[in-house]
Amino acid sequence: MELTSRETWTVLHGLVFGTVFLLAFAGGLAGLWSLRPGFLTTAGIKERMRRLYIGSWLMAGTAFATVISGTWIVYPWYRAGLAKVGDNAYAGCAGLVQPGPTCSPRDFLKSNVSGDTESWHTFGMEWKEHISWAAPILAVAAAFLITYYGPRLISRKWLRTAVLVMFVAAFAAAVIGGAFGAFLNKVAPID
Repeated sequence: MELTSRETWTVLHGLVFGTVFLLAFAGGLAGLWSLRPGFLTTAGIKERMRRLYIGSWLMAGTAFATVISGTWIVYPWYRAGLAKVGDNAYAGCAGLVQPGPTCSPRDFLKSNVSGDTESWHTFGMEWKEHISWAAPILAVAAAFLITYYGPRLISRKWLRTAVLVMFVAAFAAAVIGGAFGAFLNKVAPID
């Protein structure tokens, strides 16, 4: 099996960074959930906090790696204007079943040559490119609070709950962006 450079970046963006993000989220969520008074010994708190610091910053870092690679590496291939011929903005897409060298994925979706696909761009891609940026922002906010407050999160239930909400919201934003990305890549793959 051979991957082109575009396919390699798409796999890195969605599969590799996304998988690390999900694993870090799962570990961080379990760590945050278990920070409760009476559940941990002093040695347990120290060990748990070390894992929580590393996991939360790993989650934030991979969230940034995912959206940065998507925004500045993969997305320009999606929106390349290849199809314009004269007055017809989507002439290069005529008769195609999927995007090709004369028709970018964005133009393919907007041209509706394979059915009603314009909504995939107007709704799906717009949501994907905007909501995805919420994931690293919320993940950094949660990681900062975890690092700043450390073991003090145990006695402050309201703060631990706020961090959990940020953590889960970062995950939800990533899931929405990732789902739209997977569906968009199925309908109009980047070659």
